[in-house]
Amino acid sequence: MGIGGCIALIAVGAILTFATDWEAESVNLDLVGVILMAVGLIGIATFTSIAKRRRAVVAPPTVIERDHR
Repeated sequence: MGIGGCIALIAVGAILTFATDWEAESVNLDLVGVILMAVGLIGIATFTSIAKRRRAVVAPPTVIERDHR
């Protein structure tokens, strides 16, 4: 799941938690929204930590040429 999927999870969770007044008998939609937002935040944290490791720059090895006269 990329950064866009994580942001979508956060957005859907926020909509379920704060913008709806639906009621279901066996499902607490506010709790489902909070869980989706938490999963989205965990996903963003994981994605950014993996992306930081991928961007690590390693200096090329230095080659010393000697003149053999």
